[in-house]
Amino acid sequence: MQGVQSRFVSIKQAATLLGMAEVTLRVWVGSRRLAHVKLGRAVRIPVTEIDRLVDEGTVPAFKNGRR
Repeated sequence: MQGVQSRFVSIKQAATLLGMAEVTLRVWVGSRRLAHVKLGRAVRIPVTEIDRLVDEGTVPAFKNGRR
């Protein structure tokens, strides 16, 4: 069961990983901007979704400090 636990994080954990407010992630879950799994009242965010957010927000660096 350890594999399943490592594939999902709570909203609080996701907020910490992303350096964001929990309320923002809750709004994104509510508006379906963020993929999630809901088990009863518990909401879990797939780690792949965290990776997607980071990838979308990554700005590439210039080579040798130049464009």
